[in-house]
Amino acid sequence: MTLELPPRTPPPEASPPEAAPPRAPAPSRLLAPLRESGKLFALAATVSRDIFRRPFQFREFVEQFWFVASVTILPAALVSIPFGAVIALQVGSLTQQLGAQSFTGGASVLAVIQQASPLIVALLIAGAGGSAICADLGSRKIREELDAMEVMGVSPVQRLVVPRVLATMLVAVLLNGMVSVVGTLGGYFFNVVMQGGTPGAYLSGFSALAQLPDLWISEIKALVFGFLAGIVAAHRGLNPRGGPKGVGDAVNQSVVITFLLLFFVNMVLTAIYLQIVPAKGA
Repeated sequence: MTLELPPRTPPPEASPPEAAPPRAPAPSRLLAPLRESGKLFALAATVSRDIFRRPFQFREFVEQFWFVASVTILPAALVSIPFGAVIALQVGSLTQQLGAQSFTGGASVLAVIQQASPLIVALLIAGAGGSAICADLGSRKIREELDAMEVMGVSPVQRLVVPRVLATMLVAVLLNGMVSVVGTLGGYFFNVVMQGGTPGAYLSGFSALAQLPDLWISEIKALVFGFLAGIVAAHRGLNPRGGPKGVGDAVNQSVVITFLLLFFVNMVLTAIYLQIVPAKGA
């Protein structure tokens, strides 16, 4: 007697899985730029407060001042000459077309002092001094030196960041005066020698258009730009991501962010100055 087994029925075919709907971006990613901006403003407020706290790290300030000045003074002097020459040549050509050659000196000097000089100083400080500050703080962070300082009750901001920010501010103010003088002399040389201008017309045009607040706004811009360069470099150096590679990325980010902030703040300061201070003779 044989038993016949019923035929096996094939299992039903599984339907292909449905595609998952696209995920919306996480709120944390959307808020990341705002969070970083908040940290940057918080660091700026902390540095502004700790400047008046004691003890002040005078030795660290002197060392950082000398370092930032040594890496920026020669490039600033060399860059200011072609800047002053380009501005003098362009303004001289424009004034010749308009028949106002007597104002060449005043227009070119004002352009150098108000706009070119603070930006040259800030870009060099951000590119040379700021990148070094960011790399130094970032390497200390990944070696956990800053965490050890906090465990011992030492504030890394007061001990390391405040002297560096003050050094960048002081160097920016001093370099701005040097760049203004060198750029003005370069513009004078190219206008008088290459465009056939007269020294008397160059100087009289400068005295007719320039006034003392033009120098003050130039120094104020340099001071603010130096503060921004130091704060951004310190912020990125205190928050590296990904080990040694993250330190290099933080250095690049600090330079780019500083450049963007500098041009925006320069526009705001220039607009405020032109609204507050009337033109000479107006």
